[in-house]
Amino acid sequence: MGFLEANGLSYVLPDGRELFRDVSFRVGGNGVVALVGANGAGKTTLLRLLAGELTPALGSVSVQGGLGVMPQFVGSVRDDRTVRDLLLSVAPAPLRDAAAELDAVELALMESDDEKTQMRYAEALATWGEAGGYTAEVLWDTVTVASLGVPFDRAKYREVRTMSGGEQKRLVLEALLRGGEQVLLLDEPDNYLDVPGKRWLEQRLSETGKAVLLVSHDRELLAEAATQVVTVEAHTAWLHGGSFRTWHAARAARLARLAELHRRWDDEHNRLRELVRTLQIQASISEVMAAKYRAMQTRLLKFEEAGPPPEMPRDEEVRPRLRGGRTAVRAITCERLELTGLMRPFDTEIFFGDRVCVLGSNGSGKSHFLRLLGDPDAATVSHTGVCRLGSRVVPGLFAQTHQHPEWVGRTLVDVLWHGEGDRSGMDRGRAMSVLSRYGLAASGDQRFETLSGGQQARFQIALLELSGATLLLLDEPTDNLDLASAEALQDALSEFTGTVVAVTHDRWFARSFDRYLLFRSTGEVSEVDEPVWDETRVQRVR
Repeated sequence: MGFLEANGLSYVLPDGRELFRDVSFRVGGNGVVALVGANGAGKTTLLRLLAGELTPALGSVSVQGGLGVMPQFVGSVRDDRTVRDLLLSVAPAPLRDAAAELDAVELALMESDDEKTQMRYAEALATWGEAGGYTAEVLWDTVTVASLGVPFDRAKYREVRTMSGGEQKRLVLEALLRGGEQVLLLDEPDNYLDVPGKRWLEQRLSETGKAVLLVSHDRELLAEAATQVVTVEAHTAWLHGGSFRTWHAARAARLARLAELHRRWDDEHNRLRELVRTLQIQASISEVMAAKYRAMQTRLLKFEEAGPPPEMPRDEEVRPRLRGGRTAVRAITCERLELTGLMRPFDTEIFFGDRVCVLGSNGSGKSHFLRLLGDPDAATVSHTGVCRLGSRVVPGLFAQTHQHPEWVGRTLVDVLWHGEGDRSGMDRGRAMSVLSRYGLAASGDQRFETLSGGQQARFQIALLELSGATLLLLDEPTDNLDLASAEALQDALSEFTGTVVAVTHDRWFARSFDRYLLFRSTGEVSEVDEPVWDETRVQRVR
């Protein structure tokens, strides 16, 4: 049975800032441990340390039983890899190396079929077999049938960018949960999964005998699956030995204990300093008191060297100001709209001020619909029929996969400085003020691609605020947001003057909307009265 053990891990950022220190915990077989904390607290960095991708400043990591890792972003709409490449990316390193050599030799054979290349090919095949390649192909056949409905031979050359985010996640999860590695590190495994997919994941996690450490912001999934909770906050981590259902009470009790310890430490510190000051005066007139003064100085020094209790966590405030503006009454008009190959023609009207939640299974066309609304006149989304925005409707799109190649290599302050489209540039002072309201002031000089998924999400929301959008198109906006940020976003949306259309599989977030469009697996699009996660249970259609 596998296990993972972290012992006294500390990590220092390239700019010299300490991200966390003295992090210790153990994940054993049959245990699903949730790793929680605010965006930017270091959860993904901690996973990378555990995976061996980064080197800690102090501490060590022990793993027994083999390690499987799912990164936060497994693919994207611009991914030119194939299904085979994606499966290899989460396979053990010897298998990846053997596959790379086999691919290189097969290319060489296309140019030269000499004896040397033939021998190299034979060696590559032998290495592939020794690394477990043929066993992996049998596993991958099971995986692609389970997740995509086709065998591996038919799926292996399919491009990842043709798959939805949920399909990509399900494929990788199937491979890891069915694979031989007994320790799994899963970073946001539920992102992009529809609700049946989340329920499937909850069931599989409850059944697995593997040691699992996962990062997720889906409270329902954590409540169903997690047996313990590790919280990263205040530059360290602490373990709650119970389930997520009791975590909030445990954290409140911990904060109360810390507050009391800090109060006592401050009281004792003040008492010792006052004694030192008093004895200093008395020492000037008495040798006996001088000795006591020196002894008290030593005692105060040792007390201060021991340091105060652990740092008190500070809940980060995120304060979006999504203002919007008045538009035509009919914000969106769709007449006989059909996204080619994804849905049947449908009609709908969305009015100014509506909050519309788009529901449906992965691959049903929801994200394509939002992209079309973001630019109805562009030819990027193949469609027929009419999709028209009303006057003064300015769309602003929140991208599900956070793919913004135009920001790669640029800091947040630089992106805000230059402006783009309808968004004007701003000086550093104003830029830092905006970033501060989104909890990103300390990351102003970081490159966009180095941010955590939650920080990238908050930055995207900040740019929506600055763009002057009157129609917010949100594709899974809460997937990477911590609880406080997600609640702040919901509050901001309630005050937004404009129209909101959001795709979500967040069961909590969906309940805050007043209209629901269901994209059915049959290709039909209809409006329903409440969030629908299982099409077979639809009660009444408007």
